Amino acid sequence: MEKTKRWNVIKLLLKLGFTTLLGWLVFQKIDYQQVKSIFINSDPWYILAAVLAYFASQLVSSWRLLGFINSIGLHLHFGFNFRLYMLGMFYNVFLPGGIGGDGYKIYLLRKKFQLPAKKIFLTLLLDRASGLWAICLLASVLLLFLPHFKTSEWWLVIIITGTLIYFLLYRRYFSSYLQNFIPAHSKAILVQSFQLLSIFFILSSQDFKGNYLPYLFCFLLSSLATIIPVSIGGLGIREYVMVNASPFFSMDETLAVFTTLCFYILATITAMPGIWFVYRSKEFGPMPGKKQAKTIDDDPEGIIHSH
Repeated sequence: MEKTKRWNVIKLLLKLGFTTLLGWLVFQKIDYQQVKSIFINSDPWYILAAVLAYFASQLVSSWRLLGFINSIGLHLHFGFNFRLYMLGMFYNVFLPGGIGGDGYKIYLLRKKFQLPAKKIFLTLLLDRASGLWAICLLASVLLLFLPHFKTSEWWLVIIITGTLIYFLLYRRYFSSYLQNFIPAHSKAILVQSFQLLSIFFILSSQDFKGNYLPYLFCFLLSSLATIIPVSIGGLGIREYVMVNASPFFSMDETLAVFTTLCFYILATITAMPGIWFVYRSKEFGPMPGKKQAKTIDDDPEGIIHSH
């Protein structure tokens, strides 16, 4: 247990260090005071619209996850699933050194419904995979309208071929989830579309008159970069991608960094209501202790063997 505790502390310190390093690299290229000025002068109504768009993306995301959970014979009420989803968001944002939101979902669903933890883990993994596919799809579609790539005429072929290969692999190895394939991936597109709409509103809060597409495309690229869990909630990674992609796409570096920083802040604000389900709601149990957390890391099947 002490070894696990030390490793969790080390992971958190490494993430903090990497996030700080990326932030320092970003602000070597842009003026912090300019970013601060942009924040202060933002149109609050557009920022509110961005918050609502992001919240809508999380609402649909929880609905998508519910479809995957239903595929394994666990029929949860939408409200229960959404509250659990909000609690998971809170853990991911505010407790980055623990087992995380997904780890808590595995723990709780395994404990409450006595399902194999590995099956729940696979469900969450496929849910994430659908989101990854949607990001790649939308990024590929945006490439068709960007003049920076001379081979853009091939992107439609790449999109279709990649999706076909993805579907065949899905049917081959995850056939029990196949009936949920189209609904889940349609919802995944909707999730990412709402997040792009949130970015659109953030840019509009600055009375932006330029081309939105490079910012939207680079935001999707930055989302792909955050898949590697080396920073706190993706903070620093998105900004690093945006500031380095700006010269290639002729984007305003300061505005690009403001966009992803603002998105991070909005995501953090949206996750805050999850604190109710952590400290006030009696519907969910507390975060697993050291022993359970260690078992989740080592063997998902055994996360409630001690109960």
